[in-house]
Amino acid sequence: MGITKTAHYTEFQNEISLLLKAIGHPARLAILELLVRRKTCICGDIVDEINLAQPTISQHLKALKEVGLIQGSIEGKSICYCINLEVFQQLVAYLNQMNEKIALNQSNACCS
Repeated sequence: MGITKTAHYTEFQNEISLLLKAIGHPARLAILELLVRRKTCICGDIVDEINLAQPTISQHLKALKEVGLIQGSIEGKSICYCINLEVFQQLVAYLNQMNEKIALNQSNACCS
């Protein structure tokens, strides 16, 4: 298998790619959905809500935090997480933009 050459793509394409990769696991989607539902920072409740071990949850939280989809703040002995709205909206804007382009080109669909 060859090495991915990210230099061939724009910085924006690379950023979106990392965001999409980060949400490419169902556990990470479940974590994001939980954070959105709660509308507040969540500290230790994630393990109770998602049926995975604490180390596994921590790995998924780390992956989401590394790309900026979530942010965490230390409160006492725990880290509380919430959605990073700015980054999340960047991803949504990209998907909406792609959807609009598809809608505009619907009459030229080659796979109908």
